[in-house]
Amino acid sequence: MPQAHQLTKERARRIAIRAQLLDAERPTDLLAMVAHLTLLQLDPTAAIAPAADLVAWTRLGSSYRPEQLRQALDERRLFELDALVRPMSDLGLLLAEAAEFPTYERTRNWLRDNDRFRLEILELLGSSGPLASRDIPDTAAVPWASTGWTHAKNVTQMLELLLLRGEVAISGRVGRERLWDLAERVYPQVEVPPLEEARRIRDERRLRALGIARAKTTKMPLEPIDVGEAGEPAVVEGVKGEWRVDPAQLDANFEGRTALLSPFDRLAYDRARAEQLFDFEYSLEMYKPAAKRRWGYFALPILHGDRLVGKLDAAADRKAGLLRVHAIHEDVKFTGMVAKAVQVEVDELASWLGLDR
Repeated sequence: MPQAHQLTKERARRIAIRAQLLDAERPTDLLAMVAHLTLLQLDPTAAIAPAADLVAWTRLGSSYRPEQLRQALDERRLFELDALVRPMSDLGLLLAEAAEFPTYERTRNWLRDNDRFRLEILELLGSSGPLASRDIPDTAAVPWASTGWTHAKNVTQMLELLLLRGEVAISGRVGRERLWDLAERVYPQVEVPPLEEARRIRDERRLRALGIARAKTTKMPLEPIDVGEAGEPAVVEGVKGEWRVDPAQLDANFEGRTALLSPFDRLAYDRARAEQLFDFEYSLEMYKPAAKRRWGYFALPILHGDRLVGKLDAAADRKAGLLRVHAIHEDVKFTGMVAKAVQVEVDELASWLGLDR
């Protein structure tokens, strides 16, 4: 077993920031950026801008436009799966999981009981697709039971399951509404590796995007935050436990910058890692009553250099043509230089949105 790399917190932070393309050497190409990050998360919340667009702007700067992402999806250079935008080059890795899905017995039983419903959807898409979910009749023999918003949403639930099984795909959108079609008409022919090989490659790709991560940690929805045995072992000064680090990042130079991050940004998405490496406490407070929020409805983490230094509480008021800044919360006391750098970035955000501040 190789000896673990000994890392200071500062070095670990810099590895994470570089890996997430948030240092001074900014990427210039959307497709290359997504291929490196492996994903952009889709979320309908647009208090400032949709999550995927905000993450792309943070890396690419004001040259990025949301229509570039839509065009790449329309041209099948990127694809949408389970609320994540992925590079088409990763399709085979994701399809390798399809044969194992679903893993939960309740879901398997529901699919078995509704096999005729499944076949009717596939037949309809084959003859009429692409279709919105509202255009697909609900012929489920057994309704989907849930305590959440999916209760009795039989068509949507079946489409989501067939998506993860690789039988249907999202062929596009009209506004926010997804259009569904047979996977064979949306996806190109790709090589699908064996499942264990696909998982190993995905762990390696995830570590390359994160720089440093735990081998095993809490299971997360949509995409794991751990990386198995990818990379090499490392320990971080003052932090318990062992990490996995991308060896390609160990000797790279670092020059930081200031950036405003989406709450879904992978630099801070793993809240435990953010607290352990950056001493940064954060939670998304949009689901809390206003009186119980500390930082705001959709506060943006603020990166400066190799530290997460605060949160920006702001909202885009498009009717008034304004980016309204409610507060800038300083986790550490801002120097004049930090305050000026943050103000410049807020102005850049307003300009990109086409709003006054």
